[in-house]
Amino acid sequence: MSTDDTPEQPGAAAQPPKDVPEPVEQTGRQRLAAGLWPPRVSRAQLIVALLLFVLGLGLAIQVRSNSESSALRGARQEDLVRILDELDGRTKRLEDEKQRLEDQRKELESSSNQAEEARKQTVEKERQLGILAGTVAAQGPGITLKITDPTGKVRSDQLLDTLQELRAAGAEAIQINGVRIVAGSYFSDENGGVGIDGKKITQPYEFRVIGKAQDLEPALNIPGGVVQTLEKEQATVSVIRSAKIVVDALRAAKQPDYARSSS
Repeated sequence: MSTDDTPEQPGAAAQPPKDVPEPVEQTGRQRLAAGLWPPRVSRAQLIVALLLFVLGLGLAIQVRSNSESSALRGARQEDLVRILDELDGRTKRLEDEKQRLEDQRKELESSSNQAEEARKQTVEKERQLGILAGTVAAQGPGITLKITDPTGKVRSDQLLDTLQELRAAGAEAIQINGVRIVAGSYFSDENGGVGIDGKKITQPYEFRVIGKAQDLEPALNIPGGVVQTLEKEQATVSVIRSAKIVVDALRAAKQPDYARSSS
């Protein structure tokens, strides 16, 4: 009798087929991972995630800024003293640099003002010397003295006396019949007239004189003075005050041959 025909014993447990695998039980983590991946994200969730990211970035920047600003709070006393010393030194250097620049500015302004003032004084001195030398024209208050000599008796020495009287009364610039009078001017008698610096002039002799008219006119009219002396020679003399006398006859500037400035 074969074993296949052996009857099953009552009460024996039924055995499962050997080729059927038993189900594997999953852990909680595995079930969570299976639920999260692959992700199933909606549009609203993406917007919320983006907002949370921006918020987190802002918080991180703020925390970093606060940590940097509060770095000194946790520093040691020695470090704080060293930092303060460095700041004081830097401030002192900046203050010194500022003061140096201020001094330079003041020096430049002062130098500029001095140079400008010196230039103005030089120009004014040149103008004054030019008037005295007769190289520049001049104008100002003064008088016009006209001597008419129909008989021809007025001589060069009388005109020279008139010039000297005017100079003594404060005349600053003079020209006679278009000839500029300077310190070295000289008079001479010429046939039918008078020579001034080698140039012959004829009557009427006209003096244009710049100066204080209140002093010039009385100096000519003093008793026994210029006017009375000329009138004795049958000459006619007129003196007219004016607020503007123009002396525009010029002398060529002469270059000295040997003299040089010593300054």
